[in-house]
Amino acid sequence: MDLTEGTIQEKHRRSRKMMLYFGIGALIMSFAGWTSAFIVSSSRPDWLSDFVMPQPFWTSIIIMIISSVTFIIARKALEKNNKSLTTVMLVVTFVLGLLFVLNQIKGFNQIIDMGYNFTGPTSNVTVSYIYLIAVVHIIHVLAGLIPILVVIVNHLRGKYTSENYTGFELAEIFWHFVDLLWLYLFFFLYFFLS
Repeated sequence: MDLTEGTIQEKHRRSRKMMLYFGIGALIMSFAGWTSAFIVSSSRPDWLSDFVMPQPFWTSIIIMIISSVTFIIARKALEKNNKSLTTVMLVVTFVLGLLFVLNQIKGFNQIIDMGYNFTGPTSNVTVSYIYLIAVVHIIHVLAGLIPILVVIVNHLRGKYTSENYTGFELAEIFWHFVDLLWLYLFFFLYFFLS
């Protein structure tokens, strides 16, 4: 199908999705750069090879997977015009996103309790990379929570229908991306440090 075909609404939908995909592509390149720098830096003599990932980081995996599932349930409920289930699942997704951030903060506190800080005399290059990668991901999760909040408000105002839910779809795509990104980052760090 030609990208210039279709109604104005279809063209707007395709262009917005394309812009989102370009943004996601840029984010992938950024995180690829940081993980590449992580690999290159691992040859340093002060590199930690026995670092144990904090338990809250493990819990964060479960939280993110569940939040993706709740977003999928919300979309399917919207497609069936089930407004109440859509609302509940959107709110659950939002709360799980907040829970993810709180869990990450717990993980950072455990890293500090292990004696490692981001900078200063008690820092280590390995842990500094973990801080950098995880904090930048948290920023993107927070950025993903904003559109979810907007989607909740728009949904309550009756903006979305089973045929017209572009903003909803864009928020969902970005949320699934940050979920998958956490899975990649966690397992990259876990397997590279063990």
